[in-house]
Amino acid sequence: MARKSLNIGLVGYGFMGRAHSNAFLQAGRFFDLLYQPVLKAVCARNAERVKAFAENWGYESVETDWRKLIGRDDIDLLDIASPNDTHAEIAIAAAKAGKMVLCEKPLGRNAAEARSMTDAVESARVANMVWYNYRCVPAVMLLKHLIDEGRLGRIFHYRAKFLQDWTISQDLPQGGEGLWRLDLAVAGSGVTGDLLAHTIDTALWLNGPIAEVSAMTETFIKERKHNLTGRVEPVGIDDASAFLGRFENGSLATFEATRYARGHKALYTLEINGEHASAMWDLHDLHRIQFFDHRDEGRLRGWRSVHVSDGDHPYMKHWWVPGLQIGYEHTFIHQVADFLQALGEGKQAAPTFRDGLATDCVTDAVLESAKNRRWEKVPSLKQSSAA
Repeated sequence: MARKSLNIGLVGYGFMGRAHSNAFLQAGRFFDLLYQPVLKAVCARNAERVKAFAENWGYESVETDWRKLIGRDDIDLLDIASPNDTHAEIAIAAAKAGKMVLCEKPLGRNAAEARSMTDAVESARVANMVWYNYRCVPAVMLLKHLIDEGRLGRIFHYRAKFLQDWTISQDLPQGGEGLWRLDLAVAGSGVTGDLLAHTIDTALWLNGPIAEVSAMTETFIKERKHNLTGRVEPVGIDDASAFLGRFENGSLATFEATRYARGHKALYTLEINGEHASAMWDLHDLHRIQFFDHRDEGRLRGWRSVHVSDGDHPYMKHWWVPGLQIGYEHTFIHQVADFLQALGEGKQAAPTFRDGLATDCVTDAVLESAKNRRWEKVPSLKQSSAA
């Protein structure tokens, strides 16, 4: 099968820029796809560093102005891996220029930005996707299949947490490269839009829309020196966030995220309890699910550990022999493969911008609830029909 070239223009060269670039390079080597990504150009403000990045990853050219990148006729797809405050302007301009658009999470700094971005890609009818990569962990995808097959039955409970500890030091400054996530104007929020957004997206995908939330947030260190101004300024982001939720299907939920859990670097766990069965997943053991089925014979009933590495598990037939596991970087490769597979079939892969908007509507409600100390209803959105 002759492959069609798909020219990629990347904005940003940080952690996510590397993860995305690796995914574009590897997807066609392991998946049979109609489209072959071509690393055509990468864009960032620092000319010297973006040139070094391009040389390392094999990009053919560089730009230091994203507007010039969008204006190029040889760019088919724009991938946004830059800080949150750039997402909306770049995505909207790219969509208006007829480019396909991929965007890092969260989609917008708030639901209003996310809605304008969603309107832009849908009006332009361009393919789009948000990088919620944890959907593409084979074990999480297997869990999705089990839920959709009715193996768990009616869902009663959903609980998730995402714990880190990297901002505990009061000497850590805010703002600028590497620390923009602590700057409210750039990030939009703290752990709510950063860590909780991941858990919320997975939850909406696995268990359907969230109807209402009751939340609390805390900023433990109230002032930090700002790297760009040199002044000690108030900290506007949330360091910790937790909320109760009620799904539209009647199930109850608890969510928690913090950057102040000493000893945890990236502990993302979820558990679902249903009428017939329960399941658990842990990012630190990402190739396994723990599964309990009450319908098992009584004397053998108990939690089982399912090692998700066999050819009949999601994605795994494209990798190694059964028993050999994969890692974090493969989740991005799977997202690219899903996007390109759908593109070749004339379909739209999930998670779409509309899915990203749904998550931003929840995070907005969480922040509003924490502010007014009341239950907040989440606006109802038509969920993406993408597979």
